[in-house]
Amino acid sequence: MSKNKPAIALYPGSFDPITNGHMSLIERALNIFDQVTVAVATAGHKETLFSLEERLDLVTRSVGSFENVKVVTFDNLLADFAREIGATAIIRGLRAVSDFEYEFQMALMNRRLEREVETVFLMPALSWVYLSSTIVKEVARHGGQVAGLVPDPVVKALRRKFNSH
Repeated sequence: MSKNKPAIALYPGSFDPITNGHMSLIERALNIFDQVTVAVATAGHKETLFSLEERLDLVTRSVGSFENVKVVTFDNLLADFAREIGATAIIRGLRAVSDFEYEFQMALMNRRLEREVETVFLMPALSWVYLSSTIVKEVARHGGQVAGLVPDPVVKALRRKFNSH
């Protein structure tokens, strides 16, 4: 890695919605890399609760206090996108052993497609290992309390989606 070139990490995901677990990974990545680009995927075949524009807005507002974080969208191959933005690494979160097999396969494919980009696996803070966007949506759908699990803008957005108080 050249001293002139900043180390850019790419953190991709659907972020439907962004959780405090995601926020933890962004903070950890900022301790390692000069810049983190959070890339909100169009989600293609995956049905999402929030539209791409809503997810982009929620992520942007949630990471607003972090320096050196960019938020973008992408809809092409991750390896190609990493090359386009000059990323040196792709950040992937691991919560449990069950995440590893899929993430390992994806990392190997990305390495095959783009040899210059490494995949870096990070774990969220221990307090967030159980947390996923799916769990948050399920709790919110049934009127449960999600404050403290997601950034404030997401709490409000989930309340609007599910018309709960």
